[in-house]
Formats: sequence, structure tokens, C-alpha cells
Amino acid sequence: MEIVSVNVSAEKGTVKRPVGKVRIDEYGVVGDAHAGAWHRQVSMISEEMISKFAVESGKKVEPGAFGENLTVRGMDLRQVGILDRFLIGKVKIEVTQIGKDCHGDTCAIYREVGKCIMPHEGVFCRVLAGGEVQPGDNIEFAPKTLRILVITLSDRASRGDYVDKSGPTVKARLMDYFAGKRWHAQIETIVLPDDATLLRQELARGREADVDLVFTTGGTGVGPRDIAPDVVIAMADKIIPGIMEWIRIRFGRDNPNALLSRGVAAILGRSIVFTLPGSPRAVTEYMDEILKTMEHILFMMHGVDQH
Repeated sequence: MEIVSVNVSAEKGTVKRPVGKVRIDEYGVVGDAHAGAWHRQVSMISEEMISKFAVESGKKVEPGAFGENLTVRGMDLRQVGILDRFLIGKVKIEVTQIGKDCHGDTCAIYREVGKCIMPHEGVFCRVLAGGEVQPGDNIEFAPKTLRILVITLSDRASRGDYVDKSGPTVKARLMDYFAGKRWHAQIETIVLPDDATLLRQELARGREADVDLVFTTGGTGVGPRDIAPDVVIAMADKIIPGIMEWIRIRFGRDNPNALLSRGVAAILGRSIVFTLPGSPRAVTEYMDEILKTMEHILFMMHGVDQH
């Protein structure tokens, strides 16, 4: 993939004009209206999508016409995911948003071109390392895959006395969730006995490997072998009390037994950990609520402020 054009505009919502080269610093493209301390510092769109639009619309469209800083060639940007990175020489940028709201007639781009494809095709990034960029520069694509670990805690399932259903329920919900979103995700599942030492080992392994998300199922009750919350709390750097408190209150109103769950949410290093009950029904209830916060907590963990 290579840079076709580098483009700058002094005002937001206006067509950008090609220049010979640009300097990118910690705020974005120097001299561009979109530079600043936020998450959409550098925008990209592919020459291929611009050409497709030109053919379909019958309009001649120049680089920068859709307000992109970087016009690129040689990659289908529709395959790009959140937190993927691009390396352009010394420059390193990270994808923080794909697409944006269209302002219609109030946007100079829309008025001049007749339609803006940035709301669907635009890729927006923050700067991790700066430098100079010019047409002809090569771009290296470095995808970010979310690593997810699902741990079922069950003495009987680990012995093969019955088939684990709670872990596969978590995995299925996660696959459905990420299937409709621009994230790359890889899910690993394991089954362990209700053993605190083994759980500590797996959580430590995940922390050292920077696993993004860990879900445990089982071991959240008050029985003598229910150890999941205790192990996680002892290892946690931060506790996230609100989500589990809300879930207990919501489902405990109709099922008081749900109030006995001791499930916790916590941060271990760069890993987000949720301990869920062991029944598939309870897993479904918990995942319904947890997934509502999923994108936000992932952005927060990676230091992306979308406000």
C-alpha cells in the first residue's frame, strides 16, 4: 500500500487540497483543521473508493475532495479494524473510528461533490509517533487482534462428567457481537477444575501476554469450591464494581438467588476480567449487560477518548 496524496485544509468540513508533503506530530497533520488533542487526528480513504464513486456519480473527484488527509492505494480499507495500526516510515497511527456522521448541506464537501463517502468509508486515526509523509511513501499495515480467553471453572466438566455449556455460551455471544463490528477478535476457551492455583496461573499467563478480555464462568457462589472472585480480587489492579452490582440488582428483583452471586469485574494489567456464574441462563443475562459497555471499556483501556 502506498500514499497517493497528502491533503490539508484550514477549516473543518471543507475539501482538502493536495500538498507536496506534510509533517505529522502528536496532534495530527500540522496546519490541518482536524489536528488537536482528540481521537480523529488523521483521516484516510482509498483511491479505489474515490474512483468507484467517480464512475458511479459521473463526477471527477480529486484527492482530498472528501476531506481525507491521506489518500492511499493498494488496500481495501473496509477490512481495517479498530485499533489496527499503519506505519509510514517513522510515523505510526492507530485506527480509532471508522466512518462518521454526515452533516449534509451544511458540509462544504457535500455541497461541492454532491455526496460524501467518508461517513461509510473513512478511516480515522490518532498519532502514536510523528514524522513526515509524502506521496509515494509505503504504508505497512499492522492489524490488532483482540485476544479473548474464556475459562470454565468446574470440577465435573474438567473430569468429563458433563459437557460444558457455559463457556461455549460466552464464546457464541462474543462471536455474534464482534461479527457485526470492525474489530478483529480471537477467542480461546479452556476448562479448569475449581482450583485457585490453576486459575491464578491462567490469569497470570493472560496478564503477561496482554490478553484483552478474560471471562470466567462458574465459581462465583458461596460454596467451598467457589473461588473465582477471590482469586481475581487478590490479583486485580482495579475493581469495576458497578457492572456486576447492576446485574445482581436487575435480575435479583425477580430471582433473589441471583443476589448470592459474587461475580466481579476487574483490571489485571492490560486485561479486563469478568467472573460470571456457571449456568448458561445466567451467562446470557450477564453477557446482555456486559456487552453494552464492551466498546467503551476497550477504548478506555487503550487510552482512546471518544468524547
